[in-house]
Amino acid sequence: MTQHPASGFGPDLAEVFGPSQQDGGPELIQLLTPEGERVHHPDIDLDFSEEQLRGFYRDMVLTRRIDTEATALQRHGELGIWAQLLGQEAAQIGAGRALRPQDYVFPTYREHGVAWCRGVDPLKLLGLFRGVDQGSWDPQANNFALYTIVIGAQTLHATGYAMGMQRDGVVGTGDPERDAAVVAHFGDGASSQGDVNEAFIFAASYNAPVVFFCQNNQWAISEPIERQSRIPLYQRALGFGFPGVRVDGNDVLATYAVTQAALQRARDGQGPTLVEAYTYRMGAHTTTDDPTRYRLSDDVERWKLKDPIARVEVYLKRNGLADEAFFGDVAAEADQLGATLREGCKAMPDPSPLSMFDHVYSEMTEELAAQRDGYAAYLESFEGAATGGGH
Repeated sequence: MTQHPASGFGPDLAEVFGPSQQDGGPELIQLLTPEGERVHHPDIDLDFSEEQLRGFYRDMVLTRRIDTEATALQRHGELGIWAQLLGQEAAQIGAGRALRPQDYVFPTYREHGVAWCRGVDPLKLLGLFRGVDQGSWDPQANNFALYTIVIGAQTLHATGYAMGMQRDGVVGTGDPERDAAVVAHFGDGASSQGDVNEAFIFAASYNAPVVFFCQNNQWAISEPIERQSRIPLYQRALGFGFPGVRVDGNDVLATYAVTQAALQRARDGQGPTLVEAYTYRMGAHTTTDDPTRYRLSDDVERWKLKDPIARVEVYLKRNGLADEAFFGDVAAEADQLGATLREGCKAMPDPSPLSMFDHVYSEMTEELAAQRDGYAAYLESFEGAATGGGH
């Protein structure tokens, strides 16, 4: 997928957002209201082209289709589990499209929209959740690391990688084709993990070029945000010595603008930023979860009125930026994507049991080779028994 062109960079987040937000000023950065009205923030704003706006809409529709198809496949027994992103499309597409090719992403297990922006084949995501591989995309080809199941661990990986970028001389050179930054995605639940707080400490201490992007969907599985933090999550950054900002996570324009500014700040050598994308998990935590047991349906209905896709659609139609043919084409593309995912998922071959040894180390060790050979002999014993050659 090609990236949307940048329209310019916002001001220094340390000056714009730090004092105003952390002293109780305006909290939520928003450029497109739930009603589809374009608004302007006094300190950070961008002009978006018609191509960008239509691209955001298409990205979100196709990302949602990936999510709904994967959920249906799991219900039909084709996937072992699936982590839904329903309602979080704007947060992921806004952040994903703000990246430059040389930037690097460390995801959780829910960043399907960011994976889409980085050009990862959605079928490779399904392979992981189907259990036929351990994540088959090449992290270096897409600058998109493998999904991380251990909650919050990827923030440490991201911080270490960002520190490596500093030492490689690709931060603060002033060359837009060279300077790079890292984005670490995590959720509000992960913000309570020690790994995340340790990553904050190291990133602040070493002024690492990393953007900590927290999708606050307000539920750590069944634990509400008010039981996780006594203050808004973005304000935690102050205690570590770097700026934090809260953006409307259902507003793809604001998410893009804020993430772009935070990334540029990191690339320029000004250090980390915490972006809290305030959103809502419309679906379940995963397909093994039943959210009706712990949250009110009224909350879900209220957040449906803030649907990230609907507000962009309204804006496009109201301002004559897209016609019915465009929306029809996107719907047809989504249908084709759904068919491709269904057929491709079911056609995935089962892996060889011995393939589990192939990706443990970059070079096979003698001990691991012995384990592989022993397991191979064990499997062959069953083949011999089937043909009468074993006991």
